[in-house]
Amino acid sequence: MATDRPAPLGDEHVDHLGDGRVDHLRDERVDHRFKGLPPDAEGLTVGALAAQRRDLFTGGFTTPVLALSAESLAHNLTLLETYAERHGLAFAPHGKTSMSPQLFERQLAHGAWGITAALPHQARVYRAFGIRRIFLANEVVDAAALRWLAGELDRDPDFRFLCYVDSVRGVELMDEALRAAGATRPVEVVVELGAGEGARTGARTEADCAAVADAVAAVTTLRLAGVAGYEGEVPDADGDRVRAWLRRLVALASEFDKAGRFSGPDGPGRPGGPDGPDGPDEIVISAGGSAWFDAVADVFAEIPALSLPVLKLLRSGAYVSHDDGHYRRLSPFNRVPEEGALEPAFRLWAQVVSRPSAGQAFLNAGKRDAAYDLDLPEAQVIRDGHTGEVRPATGLTVTGLSDQHTWVSTAEGAQLEVGDWVGLGLSHPCTSFDKWQLIPLVEADGTVTDVIRTFF
Repeated sequence: MATDRPAPLGDEHVDHLGDGRVDHLRDERVDHRFKGLPPDAEGLTVGALAAQRRDLFTGGFTTPVLALSAESLAHNLTLLETYAERHGLAFAPHGKTSMSPQLFERQLAHGAWGITAALPHQARVYRAFGIRRIFLANEVVDAAALRWLAGELDRDPDFRFLCYVDSVRGVELMDEALRAAGATRPVEVVVELGAGEGARTGARTEADCAAVADAVAAVTTLRLAGVAGYEGEVPDADGDRVRAWLRRLVALASEFDKAGRFSGPDGPGRPGGPDGPDGPDEIVISAGGSAWFDAVADVFAEIPALSLPVLKLLRSGAYVSHDDGHYRRLSPFNRVPEEGALEPAFRLWAQVVSRPSAGQAFLNAGKRDAAYDLDLPEAQVIRDGHTGEVRPATGLTVTGLSDQHTWVSTAEGAQLEVGDWVGLGLSHPCTSFDKWQLIPLVEADGTVTDVIRTFF
């Protein structure tokens, strides 16, 4: 049987998000709730503000302000689309990175199969904006969340949802909650294979995975759709160890298939809508964070013929904005430069508010504005407060963050004075997006063309 990637959703999926829900975000009023936006824009809608095409530096935006590069965003969206196509992968980018329906819409327009979530709350946000396919990379045992999910599946026959299971107890809790909710459609689940002892979630051994699959087969509220996991948690990860674990994942799917675990009580060809209320005729094998998707592509290319077509589902999420630290170092494109390179799309602009000594300066951005869990921000450029000219941030080193200040060490001869703007590169997109509810989308010349809404 074929294991090729199913054709990505095209206009039909994009049109589904074109029902106006994302467009309505442009109707939100600008006011004191949203930091960085121009005070004189108070009362304007976000759409009206974007239509004015103000300059980020002279158009009334206040510091600190986080900017997202329009050009780099477009480049990154296109690069992962073509990468997935080239390697025969379906793509469900992890939405927890941005929690932005506007960016989800663009990811779907660039061929994404669906959007990955980590929590039921995130899935609720996705559904509020019309996302039809959600892969939740976690086991869901919250009865209230499962009650909501059962209602959502019953309400919309075109909604497809998959989530992890990694324990017999988890299966029992899911079954109990779904039966209590009167669920009429089984929830599709994938058994999560853990990445090793001391790793994060997931059943630790193939025998444990089989026990979970047996528990799924014993209930009518769940249906086994495939296997999945997260290779980023492989202990002491390197290319060989990651590929070895990915081959275990593929072998697990093959063994489950030989045992007839994916056919269900009614066998293949179960009835329903476009994906079928009981799931489509395919086997899901999913992995892929933002550090090892090259290994995923390599190993998934080796998947043998199974009894049904295979949905080879990649879930990388940080690519959408990339960064200037953690993922810049870990990017798989460092290992396969011939396939392209992601571009950091974030720049946090802050102003020098104190220059108390020749060796020290303070900016008006801090922990409330910048990611700092993996690396400190990186001083990249200075925009002169007098002339507006931009120059490299030579001699500037960020040494720490307070709640509302960036500590900067300045080398002898560094040109920096109070009022200058400093452009900071950030590390870790997930903890950059979540500090900003509205983020200006900015072209290279400083023109703000849109404002991106997040929901954390």
